[in-house]
Amino acid sequence: MADLIGNIVKNVVEGVLKEILKKSTRKGTTRRRKRQARSATTGRYIRKTTKRVKAPARKQVSRRRTAAKRSRQRSR
Repeated sequence: MADLIGNIVKNVVEGVLKEILKKSTRKGTTRRRKRQARSATTGRYIRKTTKRVKAPARKQVSRRRTAAKRSRQRSR
């Protein structure tokens, strides 16, 4: 009888350990979801407007004078 109870306890403990040590099935990272915007008047979900992308800065055409050149210009 003690053998039977010991066997049952042993099987239960092994099963629980296997369950704990088993690798999770999900692979990779989870994606974060952004919060949805709600309309102030109706309270329903609305589509967020996308931000307009600024145009890149224009290339500098005229050459800037160095400090030495400016002081020389002043002394003339």
